[in-house]
Amino acid sequence: MPVPTSQIPGVYHRRIGDITVTALSDGYLDGDLTVLQGIDPAVGEAEMAAVFQPARRTAVNTFIVHSAGRVALIDTGSGTYLGPTAGWLGSNLKAAGIDPSDIDTILLTHMHPDHSAGLSDRETGARLFPNAELVMHENEPVHWADDAAMSRATEREQLLYFQAGRDQIAPYKSATRLFGSGEVFPGVTALPAHGHTPGHTAYLVASGDRSLLIWGDTVHVPDIQVAHPEVTIAFDTDPERAAASRLRLFDMAASDRLLIAGMHLHFPAFSRLIRENGGYRLLPETWDQAFE
Repeated sequence: MPVPTSQIPGVYHRRIGDITVTALSDGYLDGDLTVLQGIDPAVGEAEMAAVFQPARRTAVNTFIVHSAGRVALIDTGSGTYLGPTAGWLGSNLKAAGIDPSDIDTILLTHMHPDHSAGLSDRETGARLFPNAELVMHENEPVHWADDAAMSRATEREQLLYFQAGRDQIAPYKSATRLFGSGEVFPGVTALPAHGHTPGHTAYLVASGDRSLLIWGDTVHVPDIQVAHPEVTIAFDTDPERAAASRLRLFDMAASDRLLIAGMHLHFPAFSRLIRENGGYRLLPETWDQAFE
C-alpha cells in the first residue's frame, strides 16, 4: 500500500434546514503576532503556546451555499497572490464536484486579497466564475477605488489591497450588484459589520428553525481574539469600529445560540460561541459524517 503524500481535500458539508453549506479551504497563511494591536506580545505568545500554536496560522475559508436551486460562493480565496499555502479553492471546488460555471452568485464579505483575489485570472484577466453575479456591500468598491485613500496606504497595501482589488472586480463590471443590507440570496441576509473594511459584511443563512452566522473577518486569530475581543489587527481600516462590530456579533452569536463559521476560524470552522468568566469561549463543532 502506498504511503499518502498529500492531504485529503478541504471540503466539509453542513445542513442548515433546506440549505446546504459547504466549507471549502483555500489554505492558510502563516505569520507572527506583531500585526495584533491591544495585547502585550509576550502575553499573546504565551496564549498561543498554551494552545500549541508556535506562530499565527490563519486559516482561509470560503463557503458554498446551495439554496432554492441556486449556488452561491461566499468569498473566493487568495488566487495566486499570497503564496503556495493559500489559493487552493479551485482544487477543492473540483474535489467537491462543483464547476465554477455552476456558481451563479458570489457574495463577498469584503475586498481583501484573501477574499477577492480568486475572482479573476491574474495573468489573463478572465473571470474565473463566468456565470456569476458579483454581490457586495456598496461601500467596498467605493473605498478601494478611492485614489486619495490609496495614496495614504503603504506600498504593500496599494498593490495587494487597492490595485489588486480593482483588477479582480473589473471583469465583473457588467455583472455587479451592490447592497446596503437585507436578503441578498435566497435564505441569506447581509449583516453589515463595518470596521475591518468600510463595507465588511457578515451573512446570516437561515432555513426553517436553523441558522448559521458566517461572520467573515470578525476574528483573524481566534486563539487570542475570542478571549480578547478588544484586540485588533493591522489589517483593520478602522480598528475601533472593527472591535465594536466584533463585540456586537459575539453578543448576537452567544445570546441567540447561533451556529457560526468564519473565514479565519480553523477549518472546517463551524463552531459555537459561549460566554465564560466574563468573556467568550469558542466551541468547534464535532465532525458529522452524515451532515444531517
